[in-house]
Amino acid sequence: MNKKDLAELLQYSSPEWVYIVTWGNELKQLIVPFRVAVLSPIGCLTSGQVVYVDEVKITLNLTTVFIVEGSAYYYYHFDILID
Repeated sequence: MNKKDLAELLQYSSPEWVYIVTWGNELKQLIVPFRVAVLSPIGCLTSGQVVYVDEVKITLNLTTVFIVEGSAYYYYHFDILID
């Protein structure tokens, strides 16, 4: 993917929200801050801890990153909690 393709894709993303598909196949938009549970210990976070995502970012490889308590973590370290 070149820089032009990446720039075009990023125009549809935001650090303030993320779209998810629920177990019931519903598309939902989560607006930050939203709650997540830590799946396994990483950084200063412990397994099972519930924290808030402050921002959503994306890497050059198009991997979603959550900013939690000022640190960046890949999305797959968390379970998103929806009401």
